[in-house]
Amino acid sequence: MLADAFGREVTDIRISVTKRCNFGCIYCHDEGLGPVARPRAAHEDEMTPTEVERLVVVARELGIRSVKFTGGEPLVRSDLEEIIDRTVRQIPDVSLTTNGSMLEKRAEALRDAGLKRVNVSVDTTDPEEFRSIRKGSLAPVLRGIREALRVGLKPVKLNTVVFRRNLPNIPRMIDFVGSSDGLKLQLIQFMPELIDHRSWVVDMQEVKDWLEQNSSHVYVREMHHRHVYVVRGAEVEVVDPVYNREFCSNCHRIRVTHRGELKGCLNRNDDLVPTRGLDDDALRGAFRTVITTRVPFYGGFVREFPAPSSARGAPFELPMVQDPSS
Repeated sequence: MLADAFGREVTDIRISVTKRCNFGCIYCHDEGLGPVARPRAAHEDEMTPTEVERLVVVARELGIRSVKFTGGEPLVRSDLEEIIDRTVRQIPDVSLTTNGSMLEKRAEALRDAGLKRVNVSVDTTDPEEFRSIRKGSLAPVLRGIREALRVGLKPVKLNTVVFRRNLPNIPRMIDFVGSSDGLKLQLIQFMPELIDHRSWVVDMQEVKDWLEQNSSHVYVREMHHRHVYVVRGAEVEVVDPVYNREFCSNCHRIRVTHRGELKGCLNRNDDLVPTRGLDDDALRGAFRTVITTRVPFYGGFVREFPAPSSARGAPFELPMVQDPSS
């Protein structure tokens, strides 16, 4: 297993299979790329299943032990089941992040191909608010979640972006997760570096303080030192990378773009290493370069950033989560 100069071993890899997406979320820097009304074959700039498999073979050789497929929206690829099937032959721990809108009809086939679990992006359980934020329909997403649970793609993690407008939806998302076996909630910090809108930013320490006040138990994961709160039966994990030196110092992940470029950090595009056309030895060398030269984004690449706000409770107020037994 390779490590960088900061002692961070790389244990997992996130592979984007497309930039295309059938939604247009207001916080997404790509804002949807069409036309993707239904799953289609790969575009010319997207990796083939064979190219993905080659990358995964080398990743396994270097000690990487988990793979997550992302997009855009990965389910716009009609060959995603083949990609997963080829991947699990090398690294069995394979998961997927999706907007869930195309999941219902493919969940069972994805499981049969070897997929272990899914993350589904859901910011609210209110249909009108969902459409306003994500420019898509909530109903097929909820059906996709139910089908994923039915076929055993557990846990199904729901990804909720935390920005000022979405704060009132958090207690309802917690109630929704707590009422269904097999669901978990990830509260993901809005990243202004990607699309600006700095007025949308929320102090995540305040969110964590609120969660702790409402929780029965708190623990910390090794990955990024993420805090996990058990609130009224719901497991709520906080993903807060912005200006977070600790988060970056505990990152064990590299990424692959849909064009097959290796990269060491989500926030950077100046470290891309192309892999298409490389022979096996050169491909291994590309992996070693990306892994050994990566640096923490905050505290390494970016050394100066604002101190966290010392104010608590001023920017927002959230209600206590309702006890479902009361």
